[in-house]
Amino acid sequence: RKVITSHDAFGYFAAHYQLKFLAPQGVSTDGEASAKQVASLIRQIQREKIKAVFLENMANPKLLEQLSKEANVVPGDTLYADALSAPDQPGASYLKMAKHNITALVAGLQKN
Repeated sequence: RKVITSHDAFGYFAAHYQLKFLAPQGVSTDGEASAKQVASLIRQIQREKIKAVFLENMANPKLLEQLSKEANVVPGDTLYADALSAPDQPGASYLKMAKHNITALVAGLQKN
């Protein structure tokens, strides 16, 4: 029950639902992931056949897009973390955001 995201923003969710979120950047999006961290995560994705990979609405998608390409996985829907979306998008309210994230995570985990 492992999920790859841009940064480690889902700690409470992970603890409550016994999921393990792995991220190249850790909790802060201010720092850069090292090449060694990214390579290690790519090897783990391939070794453990992790398919639940998600971009986040508030994170730069480039690193996770590169990681997904190199690990040969297709990212799932965007997860909403740290901010809601525009009114016409799935994360327009807290409840809509939670429902969208849960639906996306379940779909991703079913691929694992």
